Amino acid sequence: MKNQNKCHQKINQVGFFIVTFKLLIFNGLGMLPATATTGEPVLSVVYSQENQQQWAEITQRLQAINVKYCVIPIANVRSAADWGDRRVLFLPNVERLTSVQAIALQEWMSKGGNLIASGPVGSSSDPGVRQLMRSLLGSYWGFSLHQAQQIQPSKTQNHQWANQSKLFGQVHGGVLIPNHVTSQAAAVWNSLDNSAAVVTTERSTFLGWRWGTNTASAADLDSTWLTAALTRHRSRSSQHQAKIAGGSPHCSKSVVAAPLSPQSPVRASLQSFNLNENITKPTRVNPSPDQLDQLQQAIPWNISPNSDAPISINEAIALQAELKNLIGRVESAHLAASAYANNVGEVITHHSSRKGQVASSRTSAGVMDKQPSISQARAFINKLPQLITQKKYALARRQWLETKANLWKQFPINSRLAPAEIRAVWLDRGTIVQAGSEKELAKIFDRLAKSGINTVFLETVNAGYTIYPSQVAPKANPLIRGWDPLAAGVKLAHARGMELHAWVWVFAAGNQIHNQLINLHPDYPGPVLATNPDWANYDRQGRNIPVGQTKPFYDPANPELRQYLFKLYEEIVTRYQVDGLQLDYIRYPFQDPHAGRTYGYGKAARAQFQQLHDVDPVNISPNQRDLWQKWTAFRTEQVDSFVTQVTQRLRKQRPNLIFSVAVFPLPEIERIQKLQQNWEVWARRGDIDLIVPMTYSQDTPRFQRLAQPWIASRKLGSTLLLPGIRLLSLPNLGAFDQLQLIRDLPVIGYALFAAENFNHELEEIFTNTQGQVSLNHNQPIPHRQPFKAAAIRYAALQKEWQLGLQNDKLQMSAATVSDLNQQVKVVQGALNQLAVSPSTGNLIVARATLTRFQSQFRIWMRQQATDNLYQVQAWENRLVTIERLLRYGERRSLKMR
Repeated sequence: MKNQNKCHQKINQVGFFIVTFKLLIFNGLGMLPATATTGEPVLSVVYSQENQQQWAEITQRLQAINVKYCVIPIANVRSAADWGDRRVLFLPNVERLTSVQAIALQEWMSKGGNLIASGPVGSSSDPGVRQLMRSLLGSYWGFSLHQAQQIQPSKTQNHQWANQSKLFGQVHGGVLIPNHVTSQAAAVWNSLDNSAAVVTTERSTFLGWRWGTNTASAADLDSTWLTAALTRHRSRSSQHQAKIAGGSPHCSKSVVAAPLSPQSPVRASLQSFNLNENITKPTRVNPSPDQLDQLQQAIPWNISPNSDAPISINEAIALQAELKNLIGRVESAHLAASAYANNVGEVITHHSSRKGQVASSRTSAGVMDKQPSISQARAFINKLPQLITQKKYALARRQWLETKANLWKQFPINSRLAPAEIRAVWLDRGTIVQAGSEKELAKIFDRLAKSGINTVFLETVNAGYTIYPSQVAPKANPLIRGWDPLAAGVKLAHARGMELHAWVWVFAAGNQIHNQLINLHPDYPGPVLATNPDWANYDRQGRNIPVGQTKPFYDPANPELRQYLFKLYEEIVTRYQVDGLQLDYIRYPFQDPHAGRTYGYGKAARAQFQQLHDVDPVNISPNQRDLWQKWTAFRTEQVDSFVTQVTQRLRKQRPNLIFSVAVFPLPEIERIQKLQQNWEVWARRGDIDLIVPMTYSQDTPRFQRLAQPWIASRKLGSTLLLPGIRLLSLPNLGAFDQLQLIRDLPVIGYALFAAENFNHELEEIFTNTQGQVSLNHNQPIPHRQPFKAAAIRYAALQKEWQLGLQNDKLQMSAATVSDLNQQVKVVQGALNQLAVSPSTGNLIVARATLTRFQSQFRIWMRQQATDNLYQVQAWENRLVTIERLLRYGERRSLKMR
């Protein structure tokens, strides 16, 4: 199951670049002159390759509001001065900026410039640029909306500048994801989750649609929004000088004077390869592996310490950012450990001077910034540009790796720090077989419980065999003799206060590797297909096992196969008191339609599709776009409908069952084309409780890039997300680093693959940091007691805020502390009441008080965000996690009553 292919960096702090590096970048690069225009323009508008086809419409809208402006061809931008001296800059639908242009924009804004942007700005840029633009705009384009939606005012923010009725109409745009403590939604989409349509920071306004295009919005609405945003920024800048110091005074009203430079074929092909935006139909792009690496990864994280290859600007940005983030994770872990150890009370007090600090100031949270490794890491971050300037690339890499290793050693792995969270592990067939008896399996459960693991996914159906003696399946696994591991697992888990979920292969029917273990022919299709060959699935050439793969698959369209699986899972959940069912291989095998590798031509599927569309799908090629889309949709629906049917049937028998799915974290459209796995739909419909994406990586930055889009997604309804961590070949401190990242993001837990890689050193780390699970353990499992988990997690946050104040880490006035303390108690009381007495009324109160608190929290923490942005964002993320627990609890706890 667990072969990872690929896959918001919400807290990546790349809004920095020290002066030394700027001088390196800008040295020797001159400015191109522009032609002056009449009047006194108040705005500069950027002309680019992406908006040139829209330029006539953009110009018409600008002229309609009678605003004087300069035109800046983006190809001419080489330095901060090239962004001009007008105080407001407009980037309409500019999807690609170079590293030099983005860093120059950051410098230009630091001098007082204000930015208005629209559309998926920067989304086709290199990763380092995308991260920097997210920092400058305080948000990023998450995904496109499939149809027009109504813009409406934000319910949580009162923006006087954005309250005109003409601002709110039908627009075809995209969802913006705020990713900064100062980001505010000025307008939202009229949807259930009220996702952001316009996001602002102090110096930016981001419009979530392609401004100036008739296909996206009406001209009047566009003009009104731009006028409002322009007025907002000009009024805020009135007290400053009229123009940006050092900006070019030249102003051209025409783009003819400085046309765009022609793009190379490679760059032109990359222009349409947009990784962040959902599109309604697949786009055929074949970038080379080098280009894919440039687009999808900031740097190759398997860094060779002896490599003297040049370090690019993007690599340097990413290397610095990762060390800053790692420092943030280390300090965040120490703060959590200190708060837990000190058991700080719920009432927050104010300390006006360091003389009043209590003994807890000597805890790790109070001295982490004085630790040599932290200070040395910060010094190296500042030194890195100098090493690159001197072309000491190998030395830079060696010192980077040494700094990272030293920071890892600073994690408080001997201290209790874990919050109330889902801690799951896959207990694989190999480990079960090796145990050989209930007595030996008990030792494994003892180790897991001691380590704080509270949820076990026990491999119950593998390669067509059951792990237990079944009356439905043709054969149980021949490697299991004389005992029932599923019955033993349920008993052992429940005796230790853990949950046991049956992990089943759904549409994968066999396994060539497993055949070797039991001395069968490699092509044996598994016991189910051997008995029922008509249930088999095939590729276009009639092969049951796709080329280069090891597993035959069932045909999900076969009604007899579906009934068999229904009965098999009913047997599992009725004969055994499992707490949940995890669906694995809930998909078709990997395909590449454009390379001629397609799958899904089972007998039942072909007959059903031909009856619907009067054509045998074997005779359809990807070049027949409409038919191919119907064929893809047909196969996807087979998986979708099975998930709905099996969860509905089993919930009728066991209402409290938790359903989870192990899924691939590929982008949605690519995943549907290659796997027919559309798990966002299952989540939104409420079919499943837990999404477990297999976000496996050997390094934390790539792990975050794989998990972040789904963590930030607004398309999962109330379903909880558990990122998967693969332990194989992952250093123990690397695994802890990924766990700390999860704890600093809006995520409620994790899943480890797998028990066979759970070594004793990792067990010791987990025991120290998570604590033992037992029947008397009072920390709830969030998917089982979401409201109680929310209250406990909030109480842990209070302790961290208290400790921060005691250590003078939070710069607040006495009045602010008093206000914070009062609101903290209100929220805690509401959450406690909901946990004790779950009801719709108590949920409404808890949700309202939490929302109000989140809004105020950004104001309270503005100064702290300047000093320690990572920690403030981590706190905000944990508040979002509590909000998500309330949404999940509404579905699970209240609607089941």
